[in-house]
Amino acid sequence: MERSLLQRIEAFLKESAMPPSVFGRAAVRDPRLVSDLRGGREPGRELICRVEHFMNKWRADRHSGRVVPRGDRRTRAMRALGAGVRP
Repeated sequence: MERSLLQRIEAFLKESAMPPSVFGRAAVRDPRLVSDLRGGREPGRELICRVEHFMNKWRADRHSGRVVPRGDRRTRAMRALGAGVRP
C-alpha cells in the first residue's frame, strides 16, 4: 500500500530535522502546509508534485554533500550549548 503524502512528509521531516513550517515555506511557500494536511486538507495533484520534487531534490543535494540536516535555531542553539560553544 502506498503511503499518503502526509506520511511521506512526516518521514522527511524526521530525516531532515526540518521544522514543519520551514518545510512548507521552502517546498510550496505555505508555512501552514503540514498543519493543514494534519487537519485534513486534501492536496491536489500539482501540490503533491511540488512537494515530492522538493523532497527528492533535498535528498539528492544531501547525498552529494550540498546540504546537511540542521534543524531550526533552537536545535542548533542546544547543540552548540551541549558542545560548550556559545550560539
